[in-house]
Amino acid sequence: MIKFNVPPVTGKELKYISEAIENEKICGDGDFTKKCNKWMEDKFHILKALLTTSCTHATEMAALLLKIKPGDEVIMPAYTFVSTADAFVMRGATVVFVDIRPDTMNIDETLIEAAITDKTKAIVPVHYAGVGCEMDTIMELGKKYHIAVVEDAAQGMMASYKGKALGTIGDFGCYSFHETKNYSMGEGGALLIREEKYIEDAEIIREKGTNRSKFFRGQIDKYTWMEAGSSYLPSDMNAAYLWAQLELAEEINQNRLKNWDRYFERLSGLADKGYITLPYVPDECQHNAHMFYIKTKDLEERTKLIDFLRDNGVWAVFHYIPLHSAPAGQKYGIFSGEDKYTTTESERLLRLPMYYNLKSDDIDYIVELITKFYV
Repeated sequence: MIKFNVPPVTGKELKYISEAIENEKICGDGDFTKKCNKWMEDKFHILKALLTTSCTHATEMAALLLKIKPGDEVIMPAYTFVSTADAFVMRGATVVFVDIRPDTMNIDETLIEAAITDKTKAIVPVHYAGVGCEMDTIMELGKKYHIAVVEDAAQGMMASYKGKALGTIGDFGCYSFHETKNYSMGEGGALLIREEKYIEDAEIIREKGTNRSKFFRGQIDKYTWMEAGSSYLPSDMNAAYLWAQLELAEEINQNRLKNWDRYFERLSGLADKGYITLPYVPDECQHNAHMFYIKTKDLEERTKLIDFLRDNGVWAVFHYIPLHSAPAGQKYGIFSGEDKYTTTESERLLRLPMYYNLKSDDIDYIVELITKFYV
């Protein structure tokens, strides 16, 4: 069986985890956590990066920093993971869903303005498959209406829009280091902060509402409870696992891009004949090969192709069921405008195996099977 995903392993993970144990500092904000934070700050030219226990928690921190409250509205696509909405629903906000673009599966930036009301407090673009949203338009809307922009860049690390790293363009950016992501710490994430004014509050929220971070830096002689917060710090052992991959981040990125290109090249013939649709990457975007997907004619054809691939030893999967059609989505959200593409495009999309060191022969076998299915 060719698995859909294999978590990345570089070979130094156990060594670094052992070092964390030997350092007798396995809780949050140990040496490896600090290394990972600094690596992101230097690599992506962002003022502050803070490892978190998940991308969900990074987004929750953004919601807390923005003081999202009941009655507020937050705009996002319905084609995303539940965490994008949960972070704001947990604060009492109403989620306002906007249709997606069929080419990139990202939020349609031309439909956002119509969804803005005097209750709108944030826009949350989701960079699907590591392909950037049209951020210039989104940032202009944020500036025009004094609305914060929180980038859900869970899939976007090492990708960029017009040369700027995804996650560093909005007021906040949120990365995921889940087992399924390009870089992993099992469960984990990071909050990226662009403005100085949010940093101290972010550290307090992340440290259970205390100013413990300042205490450990020697800035105060004791720490105390300052504000409502939670424990958003990952174990330094998790950070140690991630550090082994950040050291080889570019190698992992290039390996994935090579595999993505191989899929694209070998499936282009089927796309040219109209059997399938391949991913689209706008010229201004540099993607990170987070996933490779194809689009079938419709839901029925996708189901048959999934079954055919599994019968022949390939694990391929569909992705999100749009949030506005879920029970919680109907309870906590509303859809602005027409669902022209969100549902129909989501029913066509099929994700193929994609991970670090996926074998070229396996890609060729998958392509052969897809070709056999159609031709």
